[in-house]
Amino acid sequence: MQVSKHFKLSEFTKSQVATRNGIKNMPGSGEIKNLGNVAYEILEPVRAKFEKPVMINSGFRCLELNRKIGSSDSSQHTKGMAVDFEIIGTPNIQVAYWIQNNCDFDQLILEFFKPDEDNAGWIHASYCDGNNRKQVLTFDGKSYSDGLPEMEWKDGKVKL
Repeated sequence: MQVSKHFKLSEFTKSQVATRNGIKNMPGSGEIKNLGNVAYEILEPVRAKFEKPVMINSGFRCLELNRKIGSSDSSQHTKGMAVDFEIIGTPNIQVAYWIQNNCDFDQLILEFFKPDEDNAGWIHASYCDGNNRKQVLTFDGKSYSDGLPEMEWKDGKVKL
């Protein structure tokens, strides 16, 4: 099932943890609608801008799966409102800055960011229909900080 032009529902629901543990990770119709919102408001614009495939690491998580991986019951992933992703060959910080400046979002987190490794970690982005906080955080693996790290730019790209 297509959620948007370039994204299938299966990309949002795949999980090795779910497969290994026999967990059925299938969203209901409300969660599927929310995944469509995330795809149209964040992922499709990102794909169009960077002209590369977007690799979804984690999308929808049923409550059982979410608990199995140690995440909070209140995670936006359980509502189909969040996605963790990256673009192979494009620095996550560059994508995060672009989202911050060009997309409507609820939360944007540059997760497991390492300044010396342009593709370390991933981007967590969420979208709530009509209620977006525009919260931007960076997580270095130990603690969260407000905003994105300051970076040097050259020719519209991050200079690492």
